[in-house]
Amino acid sequence: MPFGNIGLPGLILILIIALIIFGPSKLPELGRAFGSTLKEFKNATRDLMSSDKEDKSDNEEKKSDNA
Repeated sequence: MPFGNIGLPGLILILIIALIIFGPSKLPELGRAFGSTLKEFKNATRDLMSSDKEDKSDNEEKKSDNA
């Protein structure tokens, strides 16, 4: 992955560019939007993983009932 090692200098550069492009008043809004998007993504991933585990346990129960 080419962007795996951004590092602190790269992160500072990205923040400075974002500050120049969006301005200081828009950055908190962008941060909140990014945070809520990340939270929703984590919740959806967690739900998918738990439903996958439930499906596997249901399949194992069906196999043991048929045997």
